[in-house]
Amino acid sequence: MSLQTLAVVGLALAAIPAVMFVVNLRYHLRPDTDCPSEDPRISVLIPARNEEKNIGPAVGSVLASTGVELEVMVLDDHSEDSTAEIVHDLAETDPRLRLEEVPPLRPGWNGKHHACDALWEQTAHPLLVFMDADVRLAPQALRRIACFLKQSGADLVSGFPSETTETWSEKLVIPLLHFILLGFLPIWWMRRSEHPAFAAGCGQFFMVRREAYARAGGHAVISDSRADGLTLPRAFRKAGLSTDIFDGTGFMRCRMYGGFSEVWNGIAKNATEELGAPARIIPFTVLLIGGQVLPFILLPVFLLGGYGFRPIVSCALAISMSLAVRLIAVRRFDQSLFGALLHPVGVSILMAIQWYALGSLLLGRPARWKGREYPGGLSGDS
Repeated sequence: MSLQTLAVVGLALAAIPAVMFVVNLRYHLRPDTDCPSEDPRISVLIPARNEEKNIGPAVGSVLASTGVELEVMVLDDHSEDSTAEIVHDLAETDPRLRLEEVPPLRPGWNGKHHACDALWEQTAHPLLVFMDADVRLAPQALRRIACFLKQSGADLVSGFPSETTETWSEKLVIPLLHFILLGFLPIWWMRRSEHPAFAAGCGQFFMVRREAYARAGGHAVISDSRADGLTLPRAFRKAGLSTDIFDGTGFMRCRMYGGFSEVWNGIAKNATEELGAPARIIPFTVLLIGGQVLPFILLPVFLLGGYGFRPIVSCALAISMSLAVRLIAVRRFDQSLFGALLHPVGVSILMAIQWYALGSLLLGRPARWKGREYPGGLSGDS
């Protein structure tokens, strides 16, 4: 394949997610601020292992919720730090908060899923929220999300928060979660289709109907999964239930990882169920490297090599589309401008993580997370 042909291919590969991203912006909805219904009754479950830095602010943000009838249960998964003590002290001042210790981890289970499965039946309300300890909610968030659940008619809804990014690695890689979601999932079709292949979600936050969760089998169905953002919505759809997603920008915030090591290992632990899955990694490598990295490499080659006008235009158009959607995301989702301008660098790092994760899986290397080791590439977190 000639370099000129590669330029055309790169343009085509860049156009696919760019067009999809722009179309999806119309369908990636934020829950309404006006919610005329009666106060929803919600049980919030926060699985926590070694979360002493996060658990206080997380619990505080949930307890500050307005317009809901609320109970909050923190599932302490044998933390080795002061997580339990912090929650215990908070519970003494607010009867809506309970601290529960999770039983010993069952073999083959993901720690987070084990915690949720062990204790969800102890909750009292018809709506269940499964929330990570690094998520922060605005006071009206739970009420707005409950209204979205009711209006959508879904049995499970999942929110994509504003992602706080502080270090260079976070700024480069974390915003790509929105790019992948909106660039490759047809949200309008996801809402029309019942097929599990179109299921999507963010493992940081789920709201589900209690009876639907029981019917789907809950976290027990995905006990060994590392990517509940995909596998829990799929389990609901396989049970004949409906799922939906929403944009949490402005009323949900999360800092997923802090620094390069956490970014690399945190994404790698889930990768082989997501982009790095054996059946997906080659197509996504072609799509992302070919459309989001290759044009940036080829453009200076064409400018300096006397290849003519057409390949230069092809590369310039591909680059313009890639940067345009990233700049839209900067404004729409409160993302880093630094990460958007260095888009091909971030994509390259993301795909390097996917290949690293797949290689680790094939070599049977254990993954480590939150002080636990998971054999054969299986990892879990709470």
